[in-house]
Amino acid sequence: MHGRTPTAAHLIPLLLCAPLLLSGCSLLKPKQDPAAQADGTHVLSSADAAGASGKADAGNTRRPAFTLDVQAPKDIRDYLTRHLELQRYRLLDDLDARELSRLLGAADANARDLLGTLGYFSPRISLDLRETPDGPAPREVAMSVEPGPQTRIAEVHIDFTGAIADDPGAAGQRDAILRNWSLRPGQGFTQDGWDGAKTGGLRALNARRFPTGSVRASRAEIDADTQSAKLSVTYDSGPAYRFGPVQVRGSERYPPEVAERLSRVPVGADYDQAKLLEAQQRLAASGYFDSVFLTLDPNAPDPLAAPVMAQVRDAKLQKLVLGVGASTDSGVGISINHTHNQLPLIGWRAVSKLIYDQKTQSIGSEQSSLPGTDGWRWVTSQLAQREVAGSYDINSGRLRGGRAKSTDHIDRNYYLQYDYAKSQGTDAPPSGSALSLNYGWTGRYFDSNTAPTRGYGLALEVGPGYTLIGERAPFFRTYARGLFFLPLGMVQAEAGEARRSRLQFRAEAGAVNARTNAQVPATLMFLTGGDTTVRGYGYRQIGARTVNDQIYAGRYMAVGSVEWQRPVVWNGEMTEFETAVFLDAGAVADQPSELKAKVGVGAGVRWRSPVGPLQTDVAYGVADRRLRLHLRLGFTF
Repeated sequence: MHGRTPTAAHLIPLLLCAPLLLSGCSLLKPKQDPAAQADGTHVLSSADAAGASGKADAGNTRRPAFTLDVQAPKDIRDYLTRHLELQRYRLLDDLDARELSRLLGAADANARDLLGTLGYFSPRISLDLRETPDGPAPREVAMSVEPGPQTRIAEVHIDFTGAIADDPGAAGQRDAILRNWSLRPGQGFTQDGWDGAKTGGLRALNARRFPTGSVRASRAEIDADTQSAKLSVTYDSGPAYRFGPVQVRGSERYPPEVAERLSRVPVGADYDQAKLLEAQQRLAASGYFDSVFLTLDPNAPDPLAAPVMAQVRDAKLQKLVLGVGASTDSGVGISINHTHNQLPLIGWRAVSKLIYDQKTQSIGSEQSSLPGTDGWRWVTSQLAQREVAGSYDINSGRLRGGRAKSTDHIDRNYYLQYDYAKSQGTDAPPSGSALSLNYGWTGRYFDSNTAPTRGYGLALEVGPGYTLIGERAPFFRTYARGLFFLPLGMVQAEAGEARRSRLQFRAEAGAVNARTNAQVPATLMFLTGGDTTVRGYGYRQIGARTVNDQIYAGRYMAVGSVEWQRPVVWNGEMTEFETAVFLDAGAVADQPSELKAKVGVGAGVRWRSPVGPLQTDVAYGVADRRLRLHLRLGFTF
């Protein structure tokens, strides 16, 4: 695992962090006492109190003017203690008993307002001011609260106006808003819940076809006598929108059609916020631009052909990135990446890499053209590498030229490739070189391409070739792999959040069909074992064996794995950790009949870290009879 950026995160195997849950509050202005105005008594404003409180906090030379003791059910007590306006006056230097008693009148109304936001509209509140000369403050304010029954939702009415109300094609979107409405009859009413439900419905409306939709009217009718609430909201969808042409602004190095082709905005399709975000991510990930922002023009004269505004800034012409990384497969390593975004004369992009670790040392470069109108681009690459492969060191070279295309879920490429490989060591296999014509196809259908929990991925590589050293002979190489997630039961936390456990199935197979004496380059054949294949064994230490028990690359490979992943609940809260138990098996041989599986079993922990999923596994290799630690950061398929 080589670092791609010079960050210390790549050197830290585990980083435990505890999230801080921050709550904001709205401070209510205390009411002015009419009697105080009449007799000239001064009543402090919120601003005065805040200033005085800040001074008292800074100096901290006097004890508080009073303490506040709220007697109520725990959740209500905590809420009132945090948000009561009375707390703002607690550290005033010159607050006397008379002024404090006047503030208690405003505190009663303030408490009722706060309780109303929680759905309690008929509480019993009593306030008592006590002298406590020997206490931490000269006075204590005791507030006793009996909240009474919480108001429950009796009815919910959701209506629509605008294009969504009359369009038969929008029936599914209307049904989804109704189905996913978060406040149901019988649930307790809170102001936050009411605001959240309205906002959630509006987001669902704006997410597809109707980006200018709004809440036209909303009403919550509260009956304090029956402790019931009737809710009604009307959404105005506005007109339906479709994606129009992409209008690029800010690019100086590339013509506008480059951003259009890279973003792949589905012009003519119904507006979809998710598709617009995916187009923005594709454009940002292309590497041609440092900043990207895509928006739909809501003021377009024709909503059915609304332009997509692409505000971009060109990436630097050249970029150099130094990386440091570590893995249990290859140990500590360094990498140097250089990018040239517009080569002289041809205008292609070149990405060059130098990698050095305990198992692999390589230098290579890939050049690619801008995509054409059909999405295909020309690609060439060169690679020189020295690597540990089984019991041998292999010096190899590779030249490749062809075309490639990427769409939403599918990558395709075809190319002509030249390979040369020479093994070094006692009884090393003979050198080999070959020319081959290859086709590759990869499909990714995951819910997330960085940390998937559902979906599947498939990849296939096929290609005929011809050996160029020794007895020249044809061969045919095939390689396939797959990854599949099967959701299982829900894991429920006491706090309410729930996630599914799952089974992960992984399979890999390869074959090189050729004459027995054909000198196929070792880099085209197969080895397995390590962090991402068969855990419990060393990196690429499962292969075919010679009579001297040496490990070398074989012509046939089969790998399978099943893993059970389960979210971790701690102290009633859902965490970012998961546990895993797994069974891996893999085999490599020169003949299919000689394939003999080596098994690894183990358990591990998964952490959804800010820089990607981190997995730590301890595996036992049944054949080697030893335990191994495996660490891996990130997900790729």
